[in-house]
Amino acid sequence: MKDKSAINYKKSRNRGSVEQETKVPDRDGSIMAIATKDVISIPPSKSIKETAEVMMKHEFRRLPVTDPGSGKLLGFVTVMDILDFLGGGNKFNIIVNKYEDNFLAAINEPIRQIMSRDLIVLSNKDSIEKTIDVMLENQIGAVPIVDSDEQLVGIVTERDIALSLAGVLTEERVQDYMSTKVFTTTPGTPVESASKIMVRNRLRRIPIIGGEADISKAAKKLLGIITSTDIIRFLNAKDLFENLNSNLASDVLNTKLSDIMVEKLITVPPTERLGDLCQIFLDNNIGGVPVVKNDEVVGIITERDILRAIKRF
Repeated sequence: MKDKSAINYKKSRNRGSVEQETKVPDRDGSIMAIATKDVISIPPSKSIKETAEVMMKHEFRRLPVTDPGSGKLLGFVTVMDILDFLGGGNKFNIIVNKYEDNFLAAINEPIRQIMSRDLIVLSNKDSIEKTIDVMLENQIGAVPIVDSDEQLVGIVTERDIALSLAGVLTEERVQDYMSTKVFTTTPGTPVESASKIMVRNRLRRIPIIGGEADISKAAKKLLGIITSTDIIRFLNAKDLFENLNSNLASDVLNTKLSDIMVEKLITVPPTERLGDLCQIFLDNNIGGVPVVKNDEVVGIITERDILRAIKRF
């Protein structure tokens, strides 16, 4: 494993393919060297549907919600908040109770109705080490960064940290950090049920298994994967609304995962090096993969597991 002192904290990976040198002012902590500073935020009045559109356009899993006048941070919305709204949790009550299952009306609710208001934020003077601690302790994938005036000045994600520090993980193997408790489901599972599995278990992705008449084999055969982003992309698809037979949420949420899951998925063996895994994440713009041995899913590894590995050193 490489010495951490060899890491160049002045390299900033903004969301894109270009890596730029960033001059970090003395007053800033090391976190600002890898944080995204040109932050896209939304006002609390933007609808849930419009928010999903912004997320998919920029390939974001979360968005800060700011006051359009003062620029102060008001809340944070993630793909998990939208999955909660789609049947995964209590926010589904907006569709059921307020709109009596009228999906098209409910998705035009302002995002303030489902955004998270209990914010965990960091200062622009904080360090990368503190950021890792905060993310792991609170099991969150991103943290907004504010200055002394409570103005939003950046955002840092698990991916930012995992990719910027990937060089220190030269000998560590996937099998030592992967999660062996893997939640799976089948192609016939409806979107609403998948959303519940994700929200209740705080998952961003679920491997899809099945496809064999022999139940013992079907329980092991990997057919694809569904991610929280795939579900939001489905919600955002133009033809979804064009092909609806009614305004009922049930018409949308009963859609089977076989219609939207990713079949050409990427997997890794347990012996994969974490440094190489980080490169796979970067090259394919993904945050987690199933771990497969002898054609059987034996684990799953994500950016959060990379943070745990970094934390150990």
